[in-house]
Amino acid sequence: MGASETPPPEPKRRRTHNWRRATLAALITAAVVTPLSGAARPQIPAPPPATLAPLTATTLDAAYRANRTNAAQASRMAAAHGDRKRAAADHSMASPTRRFLTFDGRGEGQATEVFGDLTHATRIAVLIPGSDTSLDTYDRFRATAVALHNRLLRQARKGTRTAVVAWLGYRTPGTVSTAVLTTDRADEAAPHLREFIAGLRHIAGRKADISLLCHSYGTVVCARAAPGLDVQDIAFVGSPGTGADTAAALHTRARVWAARGADDWIEEVPHVRADLFSWTVGFGTDPVSPAFGARVFAAGPGGHSDYFRPGSVSLANLTRIVLGDTKEVTRA
Repeated sequence: MGASETPPPEPKRRRTHNWRRATLAALITAAVVTPLSGAARPQIPAPPPATLAPLTATTLDAAYRANRTNAAQASRMAAAHGDRKRAAADHSMASPTRRFLTFDGRGEGQATEVFGDLTHATRIAVLIPGSDTSLDTYDRFRATAVALHNRLLRQARKGTRTAVVAWLGYRTPGTVSTAVLTTDRADEAAPHLREFIAGLRHIAGRKADISLLCHSYGTVVCARAAPGLDVQDIAFVGSPGTGADTAAALHTRARVWAARGADDWIEEVPHVRADLFSWTVGFGTDPVSPAFGARVFAAGPGGHSDYFRPGSVSLANLTRIVLGDTKEVTRA
């Protein structure tokens, strides 16, 4: 290029990515070097979880009723405590139309909700959420399950019965926190997810094919739970890395899938693991890279929260994975 020539303007997308990378680096530095301060949110009073019989096809309805009753009591206690937001969330979960396998209104809260008929389903999707998911933000997680269930109902072949389970069965980390940089929360969650999948087999039986659809930090949870897990497919979307270097290192017989939307900021997360201030931070190999070895599928132009958006490329492909239509999955 001659000295008199004017350099072409930097593409807008590259400038945006550079800005995101700088912002992310600042956030990670703040999370690691300067732990978040300030008073924690006061504990919200709630009853202990309902005492349930072992979950089977014959005890499901009783479990649903008991968890709705528990949610109603939690709503009353939260209202008396002055937390109207949590009271409203719990009250919604106590609706006669809702079906929860588990409910715990204490603290940030946990819940496992069912969409469809688990007893007769032949294809079951279990959704695992990422950071900042709690009872207070549960509606956005629930919306992903509803969108997937609706798409499954439309797309399933005659004779195929489907169900979706939204599993908020662990303490999710905050998006900007030290916890989101390590596998610690995932290591805590993994035994609970394994136990849940085993229990799901008691309800659905051997006839059902189960797929794990894991988003963001939830991909780390799924990876930690993966060895020996009785599922047919594991799909990672919007993953910061899984803590495993390769799909083979997951020690699973399941098909392993991965996707990332073109405008997902998670692309800017460095895919490394490093020892820093006595912690091991980061999650290693990018799951959509050839080095990882997953089946990479198209996710379209969406961002980090768009993988289950109705009409999206990613939702169409996730639906095909759940239904076992793997040859129809569009590759990236």
